[in-house]
Amino acid sequence: MSPGPSALDPDGFHRLARARRDVRTGFLPDRDVDDATLRRVLASAHTAPSVGHSQPWDFVVLRDRAVRARVRDLVHRHRDAYAASLPRARAAAFASLRVEAILETPVNVVVTCDPTRGGRHTLGRYAQPRMGPYSAVSAVQNLWLAARAEGLGVGWVSFFDGTGERELAGLLGLPAHVEVVAYLCVGHVDGFADAPELETAGWSRRRPLGWAVHHETWGRRGLPGEEPMDLINETVDAIVPASAQARAAARDHLDRMTKPRGSLGRVEDVAVTLSGIAGVCPPPLPEPAVVAVFAADHGVHAQGVSPWPQEVTAQMVGNFLAGGAVVNAFARQLGAEVCVVDVGVAADLDPVPGLVPRKVAAGSADMTAGPALTREQARAAVEAGIETARDLVAAGNRCLLTGDMGIANTTAAAALICTFTGADPAVATGRGTGVDDDTLARKTGVVRAALGRHRPDPADPLGVLAAFGGLEHAGLAGLVLGAAALRVPVLLDGVSGGAAALVAAAFAPAAVDYCLAGHRSVEPGHTVALDHLGLVPLLDMGMRLGEGTGALLALPVAQSAVRALHDVATFDSAGVVDKDA
Repeated sequence: MSPGPSALDPDGFHRLARARRDVRTGFLPDRDVDDATLRRVLASAHTAPSVGHSQPWDFVVLRDRAVRARVRDLVHRHRDAYAASLPRARAAAFASLRVEAILETPVNVVVTCDPTRGGRHTLGRYAQPRMGPYSAVSAVQNLWLAARAEGLGVGWVSFFDGTGERELAGLLGLPAHVEVVAYLCVGHVDGFADAPELETAGWSRRRPLGWAVHHETWGRRGLPGEEPMDLINETVDAIVPASAQARAAARDHLDRMTKPRGSLGRVEDVAVTLSGIAGVCPPPLPEPAVVAVFAADHGVHAQGVSPWPQEVTAQMVGNFLAGGAVVNAFARQLGAEVCVVDVGVAADLDPVPGLVPRKVAAGSADMTAGPALTREQARAAVEAGIETARDLVAAGNRCLLTGDMGIANTTAAAALICTFTGADPAVATGRGTGVDDDTLARKTGVVRAALGRHRPDPADPLGVLAAFGGLEHAGLAGLVLGAAALRVPVLLDGVSGGAAALVAAAFAPAAVDYCLAGHRSVEPGHTVALDHLGLVPLLDMGMRLGEGTGALLALPVAQSAVRALHDVATFDSAGVVDKDA
């Protein structure tokens, strides 16, 4: 009988867990890992819990440099293929990262899984056949912690797709039924960084624990011992006005740059705005950038406000995901990413790369017959937008662009704009996809009728969203709020982006400080919205497509404004005489 739990040092263990790093640099290639140390590390890995005590792992220890060189060459091929798949800004960031240390470490360890081990009746694997590989991952974690306790660094190499994994298996002589779970580089290091290398390099951010803990059901977030928090309220509370000090510093720096004062016109205003957003001058370059295209359908389509069938929403989502839309072409040219958020498409969408499934409902209801959404649906869509912003920023994006797709969504946008600005429907309702005069008159009447039916309080943004929708407008409002809480700039696209910004401003007026108007849409409601928000568009190209296209065209202006702050010499540093000196 055991005398009871052993007297472990919990504080020491937690420090060890927090200090574990995925190490890629700083290895000491001339310092070997002795056999006794390696045995202790492997012994800890071998004590990991496994499904039905099947112990499905094996460890392949690689010391031979020639073998490791062949693996390194294989990794480089697959790494290059991965790099080629990235948007240009991401590819440039990736090129600056050191991603493996196969030859810089004296020993590599391959953790494998034999899913047949334990026989047909392994306890716990009947309903979950993948429990074997999951168990092998627990052995990887044990190995990693044990190595850290021994002062060893470990780097996980993970550039193998299915084909690459079998090529590696062939190099190592693995039987066909044995899977590669992890390829680890192990060695002594000159020190351990205070934060993960990918975080310090700006590739990504660590999500706070509070984002990841749910109570009883998904979405009730909060740390143990705390009441589950309200995601919208928490986000709104985190939004503060942009930094006046950083704005002043940017204005001063611009005046000292080797150019006549004010000669860059509105580009200087953009530089000042982005400095205020970041709270520092110069601010980080707004790249990588990503367009978040929120997609949803609208019940008001039944009122004949658009000549396009509702099915086009889902069809265009497919076009976005296949890379064939205008937003994709512009994004490729600018090195930006496109992600599509299904927050309310009426059709079921197959999961594919680039699709973020956040469906709240299969479209909204007809706002002329009743509320377009329930209050709970409106809240869920705003929360989906906040979570999207958090995820995109945590992934390393430094600028978010709004995009939208939804047949009939300019009708809902017009109703939102009228509510928050007091504009007449005849002023704020436009032709959308290019409707004729009769359809425009019908559309304007539909907006007027919906406003008369619901009369929502503009001080209650959830109520306004519930009255008119759409789910994509609610999601975009959440995106703006989430970005503002994280001090990340948002480039607004057209009329739907403007309507969403009005909603965000009703939740938190300071959220507008984090927005730049990418362009002026020819939709009349867009100008009404921008004037109310106090935003001057960067471009006026006569566009009305949506999708995020206008915001994308403005992205180089924002990036160039920040680049000027970083790169242009001042009169003092360049030794140039300032006429006002």
